[in-house]
Amino acid sequence: MSSRKTSVEIDEELLAGARSILGTRTVRETIEQAFLEVVRARARREEVQALASLKGMDLANPEVMAGAWRK
Repeated sequence: MSSRKTSVEIDEELLAGARSILGTRTVRETIEQAFLEVVRARARREEVQALASLKGMDLANPEVMAGAWRK
């Protein structure tokens, strides 16, 4: 993983709130965990959308579904 050094202004109250929620100690750790949460949230949304639309699933295929039931 590559990293980049940068300088940004951060709202102290938001940082404190994020730290509390994420259980992090440092600014860097808090920012990295927040970024990770954003990426994970998007992946979850995409998975829910795929499940809701049955995209990529064979659940509408009667042959597949016939094999899914135990006898």
